[in-house]
This record gives sequence, structure tokens and C-alpha cells, in this order.
Amino acid sequence: MPKHKLRFTFILLIQVLIVLSSFYLSFALRFDFAIEGKYWARGLVLAPVLLAIKLIVFWRFSLFRGWWRYVSMPDLFLILKANIIASLLFVLYAVVVYRLEHVPRSVLIMDWAICFMLMGGVRFVTRAFREQYLPMLSFGGEKGTRTLIIGAGDAGQMIAREVRSNSRLHLQLVGFVDDDPQKQKGSFQGLSVLGTSEDLPEIVLKKNIEEVIIAIPSASGQQIRSIVERCHSIEISFKILPGVGELIDGSVSVQQLRNVSLEDLLGRQPIVLDEAEISSYLHKKRVLITGAGGSIGSEICRQVVKFKPEKLILFESAETPLFLIENELVEAHPEAAVIPIIGDVRNPSRINVIFDEQMPQVVFHAAAYKHVPMMENNPAEAVNNNVRGSKLLADAADSFGVETFVMVSTDKAVRPTNVMGASKRAAELYVQSLAQQSKTRFVTTRFGNVLGSNGSVIPTFKEQIKSGGPVTVTHPEVTRYFMTIPEATQLVLQAGSMGQGGEIYLFDMGEPVKIVDLAEELIRLSGFQPHEDIEIVYTGLRPGEKLYEELLLAEEGALPTHHEKICVASSVAPTREVLITELDKLFAAAKALDLPEVKKQLRVIVPEYTPVEHKQTAKVIPHPATVVHE
Repeated sequence: MPKHKLRFTFILLIQVLIVLSSFYLSFALRFDFAIEGKYWARGLVLAPVLLAIKLIVFWRFSLFRGWWRYVSMPDLFLILKANIIASLLFVLYAVVVYRLEHVPRSVLIMDWAICFMLMGGVRFVTRAFREQYLPMLSFGGEKGTRTLIIGAGDAGQMIAREVRSNSRLHLQLVGFVDDDPQKQKGSFQGLSVLGTSEDLPEIVLKKNIEEVIIAIPSASGQQIRSIVERCHSIEISFKILPGVGELIDGSVSVQQLRNVSLEDLLGRQPIVLDEAEISSYLHKKRVLITGAGGSIGSEICRQVVKFKPEKLILFESAETPLFLIENELVEAHPEAAVIPIIGDVRNPSRINVIFDEQMPQVVFHAAAYKHVPMMENNPAEAVNNNVRGSKLLADAADSFGVETFVMVSTDKAVRPTNVMGASKRAAELYVQSLAQQSKTRFVTTRFGNVLGSNGSVIPTFKEQIKSGGPVTVTHPEVTRYFMTIPEATQLVLQAGSMGQGGEIYLFDMGEPVKIVDLAEELIRLSGFQPHEDIEIVYTGLRPGEKLYEELLLAEEGALPTHHEKICVASSVAPTREVLITELDKLFAAAKALDLPEVKKQLRVIVPEYTPVEHKQTAKVIPHPATVVHE
């Protein structure tokens, strides 16, 4: 007999047994297990009718289907509802046919109650057995990695429930750890809260814990760092559940557990977006994204497509990244109209054809050269791409009546000491000047470094650690602002819904982080000890780099917006006619590859641009206790 038929037959027999047992047990209890003959006879006559009524009702309520091991509260209410209806139908039959003669009313009530309890009980016993709540019935005893869950909230309990229902995970849950005073000495999912995170070393030793699961999606970076440090100190393996920013739909699963990343250690409070406001300018709109294959551009694509635009136009000069993001979007959102376009923002003819054919209503301009040392060596290309390309794109947006144009800028545009930053500041100024006379709403967003972007410090560190070191840091005091890529792009989308045009929006980047601290944390997360297993070497600041970045010029000031993570700069762009004249001189110098003139003209357009040259040196960082800061 096939397995599913065998299972159905088994469930049917169990249901028949429960119905008959409940009925006769009710009679037995009513008469203290001494049933009179006339009542016994009436019970024998009624039993087939009761069985038929209840089995038909249970069939209609799908109680012969479903997996008992996954029974839940909704299932319990369904059983309750089915029993009430079946019992009412049976009472109606007994009243009409026998006028309840020799059918005690108490028997009818007890029959309903006992049947409901047995049907619910057998399912919950099955689930309890499957989830190891009844270890005395588990042949061979509990086996698996002894595991402790940090966080007894909803996420931790969902993890515990899944672990218990899936023996193939080979995890043996020992208990919870939680810092909430109200949860101390409590019990959740049958597991006790054994203490706080401060008690972790003692609990691990006492309970022979082999692995720790950090299940606090809303935890701050500081909380995660504290937990990770304790895990490192007692040399125990640990995994983490992603933060709420990654758990978009709120679902939690063991499959989402992963190793702790640097993003977790630097994480901040999750961003709350006004999705209605964002949807108002993206939903059913034609959206163009330049640099669509880059770190920021591709994430903008992933975020925008969720708002169901009429079509998503991906504009990218690199073939392979464009191919990858197109495939990803089409696979994840088959209903979306995704249009990949190969092209260069420096080609005016290509830009005009794209705008004429696709008629975008919203433009996110994320295409740019961003590597500081490389642009120092290639200033003409930096100007041609970052300034001229931005101007061509902004002019097209103005000419074709684009509704919203969002330019992605950088903190390096503030008091720039390098060509890359100066070129982005020049582009900011042009976009602001165009906003003064255009019907298009031009918005600029400015933020710092993003963790894990292509060519950024984190992937570089990972490669250096993978090859055994050394890890290279430019200077012991160099600091940078960091955001995660999803965090930055979510704020870009939010800022795009704000203002009248011409504004520069600044994002709350939190506190600046020392790069050497990042290097040390990443070495630890890789299973090594900094300064012992992996050396750290100072190489000296590279051309154009500075020790710290800023998000705001002193004269710009900053005003709050209705979003707590975004403020707006109150800077004023120069006169448009003067700016265009100076930009023409800049573009002419770039075309002629007159590099000294390029830098000179950049200083004219961006007066606060002060080039800085640094000598490249390298030295090994001694242990922190012996470092003497310069």
C-alpha cells in the first residue's frame, strides 16, 4: 500500500477509535461505570449515527489531512469548531428521532468535551514527541551539538521550534540566554533562560555548550561585539541570525543562520522607511538607474523593483555586471519589466537615444569612478566621467522632463583633498544650479563608505587574511564613516521622495570607525589573532587621502528632516552662467589631457579643494599596548 494511503488509513482508524471511545466513556462516567441496560442499548443504536456524523464533519474540515507533527493553535481552533458542529448535528438527530429519551444531556456534553480533548491531545503528543518534549519516549536519547540560544524573544523561540521539529539539524538545545530582566528564570518552548550574556562563560562551561546561536535581529553593533568577544574569550563557535534589515518579510529560519560578519559588529538600529512616500514616486513609473551593475547601483535596482515600477532600465558600461544584475532581478521578480542597456554616461548621443526611447520618469545616477588613488593618477578620466557624465545625464533629464533625478554623491566631496572628491563636488554644484531653473526635481544624496562594496577596504582585508597576511592599513589614526549597502540605498530611495529640488541630503552615518579596528575585528572573525597569527602593516596615507572624512562643509549648515536618519544641507550653488563657463574650461583641459590645468580648474570650481600628497611608507604595527600614536 502506498505510504500516503497507509497514513490516511491510520488517521481514519484513530479518528474512529476517538469518536467511539469518547461516546462510551461519557456514558461510563455518567453512570459511574455501571450503565443500565436501556441506556446501554440506546448507546449501541446511536453509536453508528454519531460515528457517521462526526466522520463526515471531520472530513469536511480537512481533519484527515495535515501533519500532526506541525499542529498549531489554528489547528486546535479548527478541531474545536468541527467538534461543536458535529455535536450539534448529533444532538439535533437525538432530539428529532428519540426526543432525548434514554440519552442523558450530560453524556452529550461530556462526549463533545472528551472528543475535542482526545483529538487535540493526540496531535500535540505527536508534536511533543517529534520536538523532543518527551525525551523519555525518544529511543536512543537526545543527540546532537549542545546548543545555546542567545535571545529568548520571538526570533529565538522560532529558531528553537524549528530545531526541535527537525532532527536532521543534529542540534540539542540546552536553553536560552537573555538580558531582559523580565525573562530571567523564565521558560520558553520548554527551555529555561539560564542567565544573561554576562553569564555566558559560566553557562557554557557548566552546561558543556558546543555552539551558540545569536538570535537577536534588532541587536546593535555594540551588543553583537560584546557577545562575540565573550564567545572568542571562551573559544566557542557561534552563528548569528541576520538583522531586521535582511529579514524583510519578518520570517525566521535556521537556514538563515550564518557566521558573524563585520556588518553585524558595526550594525546600528534598523532604518524605518516611509514606504508610502517612496512608492508615491516609484510605483508604476519608468525608472532609469545608471551604474546599475555596481555595488550601490545594483542594490538600488533590488530595492526599486520591490515598488513595482512600470519598467526598470539598467544603464551600465560593464557587460558582465549588467548581465548578472539583470538575471538576478528577472529570477526574483519575473513579473518585472527589466531593460538592460549597455552604454556610457560620457556618450551624449547614447544618453539622448535612451531618454527618447525609454522616457524615464525617475533617474538614479550611481555611475562614477570612485577609487581615490586611481583617480589621482587619472584626473582627466575622473572629470570626464564624474563631472561631464553627470552634466550630460542631468541635462537630458531636464530636456526630457524627468520628474525626479537622484544623484549619489560621497562624503569625499566635502573639503576634498583628492581629484575624485573634487570631481563629485563639481557634479553636485552643477546639479544644484540646474535645479534652480528646471521642472525636474534634482536631489543629491551624500554618504560615506559602504561595507563590502567592490574594491573597498573589507574585501581587500579578506583577501589579505586569506593569503596569510599581512593586512595593510594606511595609518593608525585613519577613520571612516561606514554604512551597509542596503542601509545606504534605502536612504537614497527615501531622500528621493523629499524636497522641492536642489537639496543635498546627508545620512546619519553614526560614529566614525578606525580602520585598524576594522582590520583587527575581521582577523578575529576569520579565526586568527591580530598581531600574532596575522600581521598588520602601516603603509602610509595614499595620494589624495586624508585621516578623516566629513559629511558637511562649515558654511553649509544642516537642517533636520521628517526622517530621523536624514538631514539637509543648506548650501547655495554658484551662478549657473559662471559655473558653465568654468566647466567648459575644465572639460577642454580634460580633453587635451592637460593634467595640471585639470587640477587648476577643479580648484577654481571647488575653492575648498586642497590637494594633499602623501609619502608611501610601510611598517609593522606592534601589539596595541606598545603603539605610540603620532
